[in-house]
Amino acid sequence: MKHTDNSVNQITEGVIWKQLLIFFFPIMLGTLFQQLYNTADAVVVGRFVGTEALAAVGGSTGQIVNLIVNFFVGLASGATVIIARYYGAKNQRDLNDALHTAAALSLVGGILTTIVGIAATPAMLRLMKTPENVMEGSQTYLSIYFAGILFVFIYNVGSAILRAVGDSKRPLYFLIVCCFINIFLDIVLVVFFHMGVAGAAIATVISQAVSAVLVIIVLMRSTDMYRLVPKQIRFHKFLLVSIITIGLPAGIQSIMYNISNMIIQTSLNGLGTDTMAAYTAFGKIDAIYWMISGAFSVSIMTFIGQNYGAGKYDRMKKSVKVCLLLDFIASILVSALLLFLGQFLFRLFTTDPDVIKIGMQIIHVIAPSYVLFIFIEILSSTLRGMGNVLAPMLMTCGGVCILRILWIFFVVPLAPGISSILLSYPISWALTAVLFIIYYYRYQKKFFRAHAES
Repeated sequence: MKHTDNSVNQITEGVIWKQLLIFFFPIMLGTLFQQLYNTADAVVVGRFVGTEALAAVGGSTGQIVNLIVNFFVGLASGATVIIARYYGAKNQRDLNDALHTAAALSLVGGILTTIVGIAATPAMLRLMKTPENVMEGSQTYLSIYFAGILFVFIYNVGSAILRAVGDSKRPLYFLIVCCFINIFLDIVLVVFFHMGVAGAAIATVISQAVSAVLVIIVLMRSTDMYRLVPKQIRFHKFLLVSIITIGLPAGIQSIMYNISNMIIQTSLNGLGTDTMAAYTAFGKIDAIYWMISGAFSVSIMTFIGQNYGAGKYDRMKKSVKVCLLLDFIASILVSALLLFLGQFLFRLFTTDPDVIKIGMQIIHVIAPSYVLFIFIEILSSTLRGMGNVLAPMLMTCGGVCILRILWIFFVVPLAPGISSILLSYPISWALTAVLFIIYYYRYQKKFFRAHAES
């Protein structure tokens, strides 16, 4: 069933650089506000409860939350690619079947993750060598977070659907509202009611519930060719397989990323509470770069998916070049920002001079290397948008994750310390970037030749 619509789709028709930026900024700002959820927890808890509480809401708990949420976001990217393609092709029936399949996936995934997450929390924290003085707070935070993770899944799938059809603004508006709710509740529950780590977790869950409700309302009231009808939420086998086939490698890739990051976190935990607190605060500052990088990733994947569906192969090629250039400029700017203003940013989280000193040491190793990562982010998302999911996963898992793990186990013992642990980032990024450039150059020549002939 084709949908006839006379309105112009700017993603398949408009000026590429302009449309990429129009699409990119709401996603980036949305990620900023999503990050402010957790950063608000860290700032309020760090300043009003103490260093141990700061380590409890970041540190090991942050890595575990990222592991699970990022896996599901990777899985949901399969829905983004499929829905973007059907939307670009104006295929209404398959678009709506894909939408309801994705909604079913978020419900089932959320319920299963709550059950498994709460049960596995103590074991996961012990596995990461979480210090005893941080263990109780970490366990409290994670258990409450897992109890409300269904809302995180619903919001992420809902916003993935909206972005796939070219709407990156409304997910941003929802996150702005919910971020302010979270900050308000953090202050009320932690500062006034003295609920500590539990108060920060409850504030996060309530605000995430609001974002989930808002995204459901928008999808149910849609007047475009997509619409969520609760009674129609079910798995369509072919579309579920398609979503998982495209999304699972991205999910596995994010798990491998997070496992390698958890191994690094575990190594850093062994260096004491100051290092743990510095790395927790750095994680919040470092998120500035990752939200920009992630927004470009979603943007290029949507552009590639919709233009592929519309049969506009020249626009696909141009979009990649433009996106690489924009991400390159952004990476240089963020590196400069962190190197020059890092100390002021660390003071948001802590007044401890030792923690700030360790934090600046971390920035000097990692920030100058961001520019290497643009090739991994943009080219892997491009390949996924084209339907090639296995190669990016294998290159990322091998080049970034496995290499990083080998570095921690074999190189770090030869020269123990924070710098040698952190060098695993730039080295793994550089090698993987080279792999991606070579592979993409060869693959896209074959892809465009085949489609030009057909």
